[in-house]
Amino acid sequence: MKNFTLRLLTGIVYVATIVFCVIFSPYTFLALFLTVIYFCLTEFYQLLNINKEIKINPYLHGAGGALLFLVVFLFTSGIAGRYALSLYLLYIVGIIVYELYARQKNPIARLASVFFGQCYIALPLSILNLLAFPCLCQLGYQWIWIIALLVFIWANDTGAYLIGVRFGKHRLWERISPKKSWEGFFGGLGFAIISAFALSHFFPQTAWYHWVGLSIGVVVFSTYGDLFESLIKRTVEVKDSGRSLPGHGGFLDRFDSLLFAVYAMVFYLQLFALGS
Repeated sequence: MKNFTLRLLTGIVYVATIVFCVIFSPYTFLALFLTVIYFCLTEFYQLLNINKEIKINPYLHGAGGALLFLVVFLFTSGIAGRYALSLYLLYIVGIIVYELYARQKNPIARLASVFFGQCYIALPLSILNLLAFPCLCQLGYQWIWIIALLVFIWANDTGAYLIGVRFGKHRLWERISPKKSWEGFFGGLGFAIISAFALSHFFPQTAWYHWVGLSIGVVVFSTYGDLFESLIKRTVEVKDSGRSLPGHGGFLDRFDSLLFAVYAMVFYLQLFALGS
């Protein structure tokens, strides 16, 4: 009961903080995801450092991932031109050149690990800027698509947990995540579809069937995102990515679904020319 209370209180603060930062202004959105990317990447690189075969500076490359989000934000919001992206390219070139002087035993493996973290975490979270500024600043800051994405993920997580705990018998992917079940998957999908109808009521300018289509795509991709993070943790034999969020593990544990789900959201919006 004590752990449940702690988990509940942390969850309330977590959701309230994210919703406030996303809705309040583009700059609170920026501050929020700069923080999220930094901590997700530092946790990820610390996980890779467990095997001791390579040594990665998690704080430096966590800041590198935050830099990618910043320059994409500056470009998509119209604050700076496309040349702002060159700042991140300087970071990429810099870490490659550094390996010429570092004299590490396996520089290729270390570079591959650094780039993997950037592609796995920094890239998809930076793509959130395409949801925030779908027409490259012509329509201003559009928080609705980000909130919808998060609502679908949270509804899916809630439904999967409630239905999975009560009725879960058939394992979804036992080799990677023994607790996940098909019953939980469809329970989460059902909750997400219900949330889609709720969003269609409050935002009728987008047809209900598009909201439902978005929810289905997000649930499928977010499930893969959750499973992939479980694969990483199982590989390095840890339970949580960190301890930053009491009762919830680390930042990567909380945002793993978002890393894949954002691709589904962006692809669907582009495919049907929504939000423009």
